[in-house]
Parts: sequence; C-alpha cells; structure tokens
Amino acid sequence: MPWATQAASLARRGIIELQVILQYLKEHGESLDSEIAEETGVSLEEVCVYLSTLASKGEVIMCRTTRFVNDAKIEGMLYRMSGYVPVASPGRKPKGST
Repeated sequence: MPWATQAASLARRGIIELQVILQYLKEHGESLDSEIAEETGVSLEEVCVYLSTLASKGEVIMCRTTRFVNDAKIEGMLYRMSGYVPVASPGRKPKGST
C-alpha cells in the first residue's frame, strides 16, 4: 500500500475513532480514560492522545482523579464534554418553590 493511501486510511480511522469517543462521552457523561478505551475498543494510548488534543482545544474537560475500589487505588484521567448538558432523565422532577 502506498504511503499516501496508508496515511489517508489512518487519518480516516483516527477521525472515526475520535467521533466514537465523542459520542461515548455524550451518551455516558464523565468517564475515566480506561473506561472509554474499554467501551469503545480504541487503545488506551490512542484515547489519551485524542482526548489530550480535544482538551487543549477546550472541547472536553479533563481532571486527574484517584478512586479507591475494593481498597485498590486507581489513578486516571476523568473526561467529560465541555459545555454539554445531557437531556434530563424521564420521571417526576421536584417542583421549584414559587
């Protein structure tokens, strides 16, 4: 495969993976980088590269986090869409006082 064709193929794959990651964040809200990689099927390294680029552009919000699950310390990067408010879940909502 010629280099130009291979580069174009990789670029298309990168765009598709980026769209998959963005869609995942829209549907699931904030998530750890490892969770995003596991659920989307994109390697953790590629997820980190894509999300770092998006964070530098201000399209996603990133923060470092430490979680303890069954006394195990898990450190990771937590990401969510910038300025994106998910649709309210169905069901009764408390009425505001007037």
